[in-house]
Amino acid sequence: MDKNPGKKKIAGLLSAASCSLLGTGNHATAGDWDIDSAILYYSETDRVTAVEPVISGTKDLGDDESLSMKLVLDSLSGASANGAVPSTMVQTFTTPSGGGGGDDDDDDEHDGGGGSYTVAPNETPLDDSFEDTRISYSLNWEKPLDRNNRRNLGFAISGETDFFSLSGNASWQHDLNQKNTTLTMGLNIELDDIDPEGGVPVALSDMLDQRRLSGTESRNIVDLLFGVTQVINRSSLFQVNLSLSEADGYMTDPYKFVSVVDATTGEPVRQLFENRPDSRSRQSLFGKYRKILPNRDIITASYRYMTDDWGVESNTWDLSYRLTLDGGFYLQPHLRFYEQTEADFYRYFLIDGEVQPAEVSADYRLGEMEATTVGLKFGREYSDQHSWSFRLEQYLQTGESSPAEAFGQLEQQDLYPDVEAIIVQFNYSFVW
Repeated sequence: MDKNPGKKKIAGLLSAASCSLLGTGNHATAGDWDIDSAILYYSETDRVTAVEPVISGTKDLGDDESLSMKLVLDSLSGASANGAVPSTMVQTFTTPSGGGGGDDDDDDEHDGGGGSYTVAPNETPLDDSFEDTRISYSLNWEKPLDRNNRRNLGFAISGETDFFSLSGNASWQHDLNQKNTTLTMGLNIELDDIDPEGGVPVALSDMLDQRRLSGTESRNIVDLLFGVTQVINRSSLFQVNLSLSEADGYMTDPYKFVSVVDATTGEPVRQLFENRPDSRSRQSLFGKYRKILPNRDIITASYRYMTDDWGVESNTWDLSYRLTLDGGFYLQPHLRFYEQTEADFYRYFLIDGEVQPAEVSADYRLGEMEATTVGLKFGREYSDQHSWSFRLEQYLQTGESSPAEAFGQLEQQDLYPDVEAIIVQFNYSFVW
C-alpha cells in the first residue's frame, strides 16, 4: 500500500508540467499515440537562416511501457563567419572543388581547386555559400523492470552533406523514498564520420594551396549522465544532473581559417586552416527547480556549469514563468543568460614571423562571449488532449570586439561582431 499517494500525484503533475513547457503536454492512454509537431525558424541578421520541422510520437504500450520516435529535418542557408579578420582591402577566399580523391600514385594529399568569394573592405569575412540539409531519426523504448526500476534503450541516426552520425543510448531509473526520489544513470555512444567538401584540409596549411587529404575523418563521443530528481513537497521538485563527456578524433572545423597578419600594419598576409586538439573532455553540473504556485502558475529556474580541458568554462542561467489564463490559455515569458571563457588555443589572429602554435582556432564560438535570449511563449491546452503554442524570442551574442592585442589596422576593425537572431516556433500536439 502506498503510504504517501499525495506526493506521487504531485510528482506526476510536475512531470506533466515539464512536458507542457516543452510543448508535449498530452497524455495518451494505452494504444494511443501522443503526437507532437513543431516548426522552428531561426535567422541571424545577415548570416545563417535555419528552418527545422520536427515530428515526434510516443505510443503507450500499457503498464508504463512506451515507444517513442522522432524525425527532424534541418535546412540551413546564408552566410557563416569563416574566422578570418577584416581588412582595409578586398579579400578573396578560395573554396574547395568538392571533387575529392587523390593522385594516381596513391598520395594521401591532393589539390582541391574550386571557386572563390570576395569580401569588401572593413567587413567581417563571411562565406555566403553556406548551405546544408540535415535529417535525423531517433527511436527510444522505455519499459519498467519492476515497481521501482525502469530502463530506456534507444538509437539515433543523422546525416548531412558532409557529416554522418550514429548513436546508441541506454538509461536506468530507480525510485526510492516512496517514489519521491528518482536516481538516473545514462550512457550514450556516438560515432561520427566527417567528409568535408573537397576533402579534409591539411591542418595549418595555406588556404591558397588547398592541400587536402583523401578519405574521411572520424570522431567518437561517450557521454555519461548521473541524476537525482527529488520531490520537495506537494507543489515543487528539484533535479540535479552530472554529465561527463569524452570525445576523440577529428574535432577541427574544416571550413574555418585563422589569419596571419603583417607584424606592422595588421593587414592579413595569408589564411591558414585551423587546427584543434583531437580530444575533448567535458564535465557539467545542471540543477533545475520547478514549482506550481497556488494559482496554478508554474515557475522554472535552472543553472548549468560546464568546464572542459580546452580551457572553456561556461555558466547558463534560465528562468521561465508560466502564467495560467482562462480557457486553457497561458503566457510564458522566458529569459536565458549564457557566458563562457575562451578556449586555450583561441586567437583572433596570428602574427607573421612569430612561432605559430600547433593548435589554433579563430572560431568565434570558442571565444569569450556572453549571450542573452529573451522571449515569450503563448499557447492553449484543450480538454480533448490537444494543444498548440507559439514562441517568439530574440537572441544576442556579444564578445570583445577591440581586444588589447589588436594593432595597426586591426585597432579600427570589429574583431568580434555581435550576432543577433530571431527565433520563431509553432507547436501542435494531439493524441491519435
